[in-house]
Amino acid sequence: MATNIAIPKGTRDFLPLETLRRNYIFNTIQQVFQRYGFVQIETPAMENLSTLMGKYGEEGDKLIFKILNSGDFIENVKSTDIETKSAKQITSLISEKALRYDLTVPFARYVVMHRNEITFPFKRYQIQPVWRADKPQKGRYREFYQCDVDIIGSQSLLNEVELIQIIDDVFSVLGINVTIKINNRKILNGLAEAIGEPEKLTDIAVAIDKADKIGWENVKKELIEKGLKENSVLKLFDIFKNDSENEIFNSLSKKLSSSEIGKNGINEIQNVFNYLTHLKIKSKVEFDITLARGLNYYTGAIFEVKANDVIIGSICGGGRYDDLTGIFGLKDVSGVGISFGADRIYDVLNELKLFPNNFANSTQVLFAISGEKAEEYCLPIVDEVRRVGINAELYPDADKFKKQMSYANNKNIPFVVIVGSDEIASNMLTLKNMTNGEQLKVSKENITETIKSKLNIK
Repeated sequence: MATNIAIPKGTRDFLPLETLRRNYIFNTIQQVFQRYGFVQIETPAMENLSTLMGKYGEEGDKLIFKILNSGDFIENVKSTDIETKSAKQITSLISEKALRYDLTVPFARYVVMHRNEITFPFKRYQIQPVWRADKPQKGRYREFYQCDVDIIGSQSLLNEVELIQIIDDVFSVLGINVTIKINNRKILNGLAEAIGEPEKLTDIAVAIDKADKIGWENVKKELIEKGLKENSVLKLFDIFKNDSENEIFNSLSKKLSSSEIGKNGINEIQNVFNYLTHLKIKSKVEFDITLARGLNYYTGAIFEVKANDVIIGSICGGGRYDDLTGIFGLKDVSGVGISFGADRIYDVLNELKLFPNNFANSTQVLFAISGEKAEEYCLPIVDEVRRVGINAELYPDADKFKKQMSYANNKNIPFVVIVGSDEIASNMLTLKNMTNGEQLKVSKENITETIKSKLNIK
């Protein structure tokens, strides 16, 4: 009887070629991070539920994957608890841990726990998977990798500028044309004050952050449902009306003239753009007043990166958080960071056919053998080839050469060394180029150098 096997929705298996391509993304990002002086850390896949809850807003908390307690996880649940039908109350009784939702909150916890072992400002990067109980769709998965880079322990706007440089460098190397959008949560605070709804900042940020997905009419509807007056929403939309690029900051300063925090946000954004005039940034960088990024912990600059040539969600984003460590007991430690979405970047590179072709397979040469004598004859040669840095395989069975050649073709191995009885007798190996079919007789002593030459290895 056949068994239906599957993996959970929103997760994926990765074939060898996909894994090679993903490592290309990770390695590219990692090299750029290291160029700017960042060091790598790792944190556990699971955190205490109390560490994560309440850090991402009401909607984010719903997307956290909770882990059931070990053993009889319902032993502390009473019938009265079940009758309340309160998911929050019941969850607290049956779950103490959860899979991490992002890398930033665990990083804040890490900083607090290790504050006596690290040097501030602390520049860290982290490349690990995260999990969200989201609805799977194109570019959105339940298990996915984030590539985070953060600077914590400094309020300087030079950090924001450096992150823009990192974004520009990564996508320049990958060949993706992007637009880097910037806003400041202090400006959003100013907007909330200007329309007379300062206590509704979180609702405003969460709603306008979804404008691309649900449209502005639905944003208006959601804000009114959250308790904003219709007149206040209309004022907000009026402020969002686009001014010319040259006049946007002057116009905004007038509209937010009564808000000190709003004016501070405008000044910060202007200073960042002023710094950028001294740099050669290839990507387009633009101010977007509607950019909100719904996470509660952002307090200053916020970033979002869009691929210009593919319709997909943001492929990188982040922002400034002034006191995220404060929730774990370490006050007044400001940080700023960004996160590259490796899975969406993969989809963009794949759609635009931007992946290099030179890593189609990790094996560079296959030794095809005819029997036991060939095995013994080949073992030291294969060992020598590997020791000079060439990726080599020794075919493990004395199958017909046709089958061994098919194996090489299926794995896109560029060269095959044929070792049969004739080759052993003459001490001359046959080196075959699997791309053009060219065959060359090479002595046993010269085979390593010949393969290196063919692969352009110095």
